[in-house]
Amino acid sequence: MSDTLADKSQMDPSKRTWLIATGCAGTVGGVAAAIPFVSTFQPSEKAKAAGAAVEVDISALKPGEKVTVEWRGKPVWIVKRTPEQLESLKKTEGQLADPKSERKPAELTPEYARNQYRSIKPELLVAVGICSHLGCSPSDKFQPGAQPSLPDDWQGGFLCPCHGSTFDMAGRVFKNKPAPDNLEVPPHMYLSDSKLLIGEDKKA
Repeated sequence: MSDTLADKSQMDPSKRTWLIATGCAGTVGGVAAAIPFVSTFQPSEKAKAAGAAVEVDISALKPGEKVTVEWRGKPVWIVKRTPEQLESLKKTEGQLADPKSERKPAELTPEYARNQYRSIKPELLVAVGICSHLGCSPSDKFQPGAQPSLPDDWQGGFLCPCHGSTFDMAGRVFKNKPAPDNLEVPPHMYLSDSKLLIGEDKKA
C-alpha cells in the first residue's frame, strides 16, 4: 500500500499535467456536447416565425391601396378594392382560366374565399404575391386601359414581368398564360374591423 502511495506521489510531473489537461478537456467537451442537445428543445426565433400567424392593422388602408406583409417567408398582399375594381371582376370572368377557383381549392383557396371576390369581405383581397408559374412576384397594374404588355381592354390587376402572366383584381389568372393557377389565398380571419390575422382561420 505504501509503495503504491509513494508511486503516486512521485508521478512524473509531465504525466500529471497531461492527465489533468485530458480530464479538463473531457469535461468541457461533455458540456459543449450537452448544450446543442438541450437547445433542440427550444425552438429558434426563425422556426417560430416560419409558422406563426401575423396580425395586421388595416385601419389606415384606403380604397385603391395595397400593403404587403410577410408570412412564412412569403409576401402577402392586402388590397382594399374600390367599387370600380369590384365591378371590374364581373367583366373579366369570361377571360379567366379558373373564375370560380375550383382548381386545388384546398391548397390555393379556402372555402370561404371561393367566390367572385376570392375574399371574406368583398372589398378586401388577401393573397400571396407569388406567381403560380415560377415563383416571381407580379407587379401592380391597377390602372385600367391599354398599357405595355397588357390588352387594350385591361380592367386592372397584376402582371408578372417574368413571363407575362396576368391576374385580375381578385388574383385570378387569365386564360392561355404560363401561370397554371390563381394566386394563393392564405388562411385568414378578421379579429375586428381593423385587425386581420393571416395564417389562421376559425377552422384552425
